[in-house]
Amino acid sequence: MDTVQPKAAAKAQLNRHYFTAWRWHFYAGLYVIPFLMMLAVTGLIMLWVSATTELNGERGYVTVTGAPMAVSALQAAAEAAIPGGTASQYIEPMAPDRVAVFKVDAGDASTTVVIDPYTGTVVETFPWRAGWYDFATDIHGTLLLGNFGDRLIETAASLGVLLVVTGIYLHWPRNGSGNPFTPRLAAKGRALWKSLHGVVGWWASIVMLVFFISGLSWAGIWGDKFVQAWSTFPAEKWDAVPLSDKTHADMNHGAAKEVPWALEKTPMPESGSLAGQPAVAMPVTFDGIADFARALGFNGRFQVNMPSGAEGVWTISHDSMSNDGPDPWGDRTLHIDQYTGNVLADVRYADYSAYAKMMAWGIAFHEGDMGVWNLALNTLFCLSMIFLPVSGLVLWWKRRPEGASRLGAPPRPQDMTLWKGALVIVLAVGVMFPLAGLAMLAVIALDALVLRFMPGLRRALN
Repeated sequence: MDTVQPKAAAKAQLNRHYFTAWRWHFYAGLYVIPFLMMLAVTGLIMLWVSATTELNGERGYVTVTGAPMAVSALQAAAEAAIPGGTASQYIEPMAPDRVAVFKVDAGDASTTVVIDPYTGTVVETFPWRAGWYDFATDIHGTLLLGNFGDRLIETAASLGVLLVVTGIYLHWPRNGSGNPFTPRLAAKGRALWKSLHGVVGWWASIVMLVFFISGLSWAGIWGDKFVQAWSTFPAEKWDAVPLSDKTHADMNHGAAKEVPWALEKTPMPESGSLAGQPAVAMPVTFDGIADFARALGFNGRFQVNMPSGAEGVWTISHDSMSNDGPDPWGDRTLHIDQYTGNVLADVRYADYSAYAKMMAWGIAFHEGDMGVWNLALNTLFCLSMIFLPVSGLVLWWKRRPEGASRLGAPPRPQDMTLWKGALVIVLAVGVMFPLAGLAMLAVIALDALVLRFMPGLRRALN
């Protein structure tokens, strides 16, 4: 008798914890499901558009005929193709038999000009970063709703972390029985769907966390105000370099992220001083900048941005996030004074903070840039992110109260002391992910305060 009672009490306590986790998993899922589906679908579009098409036309082949023309001659040909156009960016050919690319601005419009580096012949022109990839990127990042959309998605991604944690807890076998790694294909009905849902979620959980954390690191609250602010490269490391009011993020084009995450919030250096070390012979020209980049050992694709305004700088960059190469170790960004040719700043992967290094790899992995295996894994992951919400809806449909006009949420634990523990968890989550914390506090307030005085609504939501 004395042995049975403690076992029964322990089992009841375990069940209360299980139902608490299930209830949080259920309500978080209600919010996260549509966003998870959107992120998976747009992610698949971006992944395969990037893998199979030419975002900037830089994969086009040409016939190698002698030595390539000077970059300045190619610039003149590219600008001549766009009436009133001025080149602002140059992309070095990926290999000797590939095309060169210029971004040419005319008024408010920017055009991609793809050019044969041996003949100066314009291969094709099309609007800069205006294809399906960038449209999907806009939806993926903001739902086309600006900062408001960013906040909605950040809340979903933050609650997604809660879904992963509670999902692992719910799927973990109890009493030493069950196998969490393989589905019970012999099961029928809801039991089979529950097994499939749990196993897919289990295997996808680590990748899910990588995607959620790397995505959140770019979000407007957790990323911009917390993580990125703490992990960004400090411009103070540069030796007596005058700094601009602009940051590296100003070099991005729309929703496209072209500047390394570690540098986005770092101020840009300014031209017009004697700071820096001599690098490019005067006068500073496109040819001199490109030759200097090649002399530094940039192998294949690199990018050159022309100075923007009287205080702007020449920028040479090679980073995995912009698909210049698959290896974040090769990331490097240099800024050169447009008047003296001096190197004002030289930032490499080794200069990144620990978190920024993790982000360099996380972003490359997130975008599927690390090889065929990465493309295949991310495709499988996106498909699993579609399957999990669908299977979750099937599970809810199969257990919903038939004929009852209520949501059919998991039973609410009667022991309210558990909600004190839940409040501690909310505070912890709120410190790490503020929007998730606010959402969870709202649920607790709704459950504990508002619904107490509205029994009809309480029954509908339970």
